[in-house]
Amino acid sequence: MRDKKVVVLTGAGVSAESGVRTFRDNDGLWEDHRVEDVATPEAWQKDPILVWRFYQARRNQLLEVDENPAHIALAKLESEVNDFTLITQNVDDLHERGGSSSVIHMHGQLRTLRCENSGQSEERLSKEDLSDEFVLCNCCSEPSRMRPDIVWFGEIPMFMEEIYAAVENCDVFIVVGSSGHVYPAAGLVQVAKANGAETILVNYEVPVNGYEFDEMYIGKAGEILPNIVEKWVGTPL
Repeated sequence: MRDKKVVVLTGAGVSAESGVRTFRDNDGLWEDHRVEDVATPEAWQKDPILVWRFYQARRNQLLEVDENPAHIALAKLESEVNDFTLITQNVDDLHERGGSSSVIHMHGQLRTLRCENSGQSEERLSKEDLSDEFVLCNCCSEPSRMRPDIVWFGEIPMFMEEIYAAVENCDVFIVVGSSGHVYPAAGLVQVAKANGAETILVNYEVPVNGYEFDEMYIGKAGEILPNIVEKWVGTPL
């Protein structure tokens, strides 16, 4: 695998093993809120205080969680492969903490906030930035309110041109911890297969698009991925 073009897509299952709650529980709620009330542009317009406090709670949670063996294993894979791209649906920074050097966050990041006026993102994770009060930008002559730097339902994911280019040209496409429910991420395995890539799944259970994968490893990513990566690259973690 060292000399192949490898693309990895990670989903909520990887973060869940670090204690980060997934975006939607089985009852259809997200931390006791309807998704429509906290994760859409319309929700931000209707009740920005609710949406802001919801995301501030999630941003504060970043200080309470740590990377897990799956994050570390993927960083190891990156270090051993000549051509490697890591795409994540997750909005935390646990891949970076695990040692990954270049991560494509297609759904945005909790570490950053986005100016409503200019659209410019800033890393804002100081104590003052994590209160219930709205945060103002540093980019405008008259500071503007900032919004969560997150792709909400109804918005277009980030870096899609770069993502499709990587997936269309890869030799191996690996999905870790993704349910296969959220598009366009769930459709990337089809793009990879259509272009001749080997497709591999590492997930707690078989997802709805499990039939798209040539090879599957079922179980907790943090428990099984380190051994799989060691087998792929031939050196222990």
